[in-house]
Amino acid sequence: MKHEKQLEPDYDVIIVGAGISGIGTAYWLQEKCPEKRYAILEARERIGGTWDLFRYPGIRSDSDMFTFGYRFKPWENPQSLSDGAHIREYLRETAEENGIDQKIKHGHKVLSADWSRDDQAWLLEVAHDGKTLSVKSRFLYMCAGYYNYEEGYRPSFKGEETFAGPIIHPQFWPRDLDYSGKRIAVIGSGATAVTLVPTLAEKASHVTMIQRSPTYIMKLPNRSGLYLGLRKWLPGRVAYRLTRWRNLALAMGLFGYARAFPQRMKRLLMKGAASELPEGYPVETHFNPSYNPWDQRLCVIPDGDLFQAIKKGQADVVTGDISHFEKEGVAMADGSHLKADILVIATGLKMQLLGGARVTVGGKTVNTHEVLVYKGMMMSGVPNFALAFGYTNNSWTLKTDLTANLVCRILNYMDRKGYKVVVPEVPADIHGEEFLPLDAGYMKRAQHILPQNGSRRPWRVYQNYFLDMLLTRFGRVRDRHLRFAAAAKG
Repeated sequence: MKHEKQLEPDYDVIIVGAGISGIGTAYWLQEKCPEKRYAILEARERIGGTWDLFRYPGIRSDSDMFTFGYRFKPWENPQSLSDGAHIREYLRETAEENGIDQKIKHGHKVLSADWSRDDQAWLLEVAHDGKTLSVKSRFLYMCAGYYNYEEGYRPSFKGEETFAGPIIHPQFWPRDLDYSGKRIAVIGSGATAVTLVPTLAEKASHVTMIQRSPTYIMKLPNRSGLYLGLRKWLPGRVAYRLTRWRNLALAMGLFGYARAFPQRMKRLLMKGAASELPEGYPVETHFNPSYNPWDQRLCVIPDGDLFQAIKKGQADVVTGDISHFEKEGVAMADGSHLKADILVIATGLKMQLLGGARVTVGGKTVNTHEVLVYKGMMMSGVPNFALAFGYTNNSWTLKTDLTANLVCRILNYMDRKGYKVVVPEVPADIHGEEFLPLDAGYMKRAQHILPQNGSRRPWRVYQNYFLDMLLTRFGRVRDRHLRFAAAAKG
C-alpha cells in the first residue's frame, strides 16, 4: 500500500499562554530541550496573563514571592507580597533576558486543537487578526491558567437596576474611575476583597466589606528581613535560594499543622486577628469561618493592612445576607441599610480549562471531567499533551516548574528511544475521585469541568512540593502508566 509522505509539524512544542506558567515553561524547554522548535500562542497583546489582566487598585500576589518567583531568576525585591506592577516587570525581564519574548505570537487565540493520528501531531485552529490560521505541533502544552478572562463570576442581586452609582466587577476595573471621597461597598470576602478594601480606603471616604460568611485572614510581614540580611553577606542568587527554601518549609509546615490540628490553627488565626483589631471588636462574628483552616485558601494580608484600615475607622466589615440593592446602597436581610456611592462585586472567578479551546482526539471531544490527570499534568487518553496546573495550598509556580522539567525529561527520553507518541493510560486498579479537596466556591461551581484525581499516585495530586519534587526530578520517566509508541495507533 502506498503511503503519502506526512508533512513535518510546524513546531515540536506549542505553548498556549504567555503568563507566569507559559514563560517559566518556555525557559525550561529552552534549557533542557534546546533543539526543540517552539512558539507561545498568546491571545492577548501583552504578556503576563493574570498580572496584565487584573488592574484593580491594590492588585498583588497572595503568595510569597520568594516561592512564587522562578527558581532560575531571583526575586530581588524584599517585598514578600508584591504588587501587580512589579510582578509584570519581573515577567517582562524574564522573557527578554532569555529571548522568550521573541517566541511569543501575540493576538493568537487557540480555538480548537485536534490530535491527528495520521499526522501524529496536533492540528490547531488559531484566531488572529480576524482570520483563522492552522498550526501543527508535535506536542501541545496548555499554560492558559484556569479561569475565564472574558467573564468573571457575577451573581445577580435583586434591585440592581435601582442603584444610582456604578456596579463594578474587579476583573474589569474601569481605568478612569475616580473613587476619591466616595462611600464604597465591596461584596465578597476572598483574596480580591481583602486586597481592595485597604487600598480603596486610602482615598475613599469609607469602605465596607460585606461578606455572607467570614474567611480566615492572616497577617504577614511584607518585607523579608532574612533576605535583606543574607544579601549583606552572600551573593543575591544564594540569598534568594535560602530565603526560598525557608519560606517554602514554613508554608508547608503551616499547611500541615492546620490539617493536623485544625482547631488549634483556628484559635491562632483568630487570636492574631484580635490582636490587630480594636479592643472588643467582634472577631467571633467577622473572622470566625464555619469551616476548618485550609478547607478554603487562606487569605494573607501584608503588614495587616486590612486590620489597620478597620482600626483607623477607614473601613468596616458587615457579615450577613444581602436582601437587595437600593438607590443609595444595600439593604441587608436583617433590616439594616448600608449607604454606598459605588458597589464592587468581588465574588470571584469563573473557572475555565484549556483556555476555552475545544480539544479533540481523532475528532472526539475530550471531556475534562471524565479524564484523570497523571502526576498533575497529563490527561488520560490524550497523546502528547501537558497541562500547567499549580498548587492551591502553596505558590502556583512551584508545581508548574516541576511539571515543565518532567515534560522536558519525557521529550528527551522519547528522542533517545525514537518514540513519537506518549499517552497516559489509567490502569484498572485506579479509580477517580474529586480533583482537589478545596471547599472554595469557584471549585464547587466548576465540578462539571474539573478532571478527576486518582485514588493513588501517580494519578493522585497530593499538594506536596517535596513529594512531587522527588517523583518528577528523580523518578523513572517510563512506568506502566505511560504508553510510548513510535507511531500512533489507528
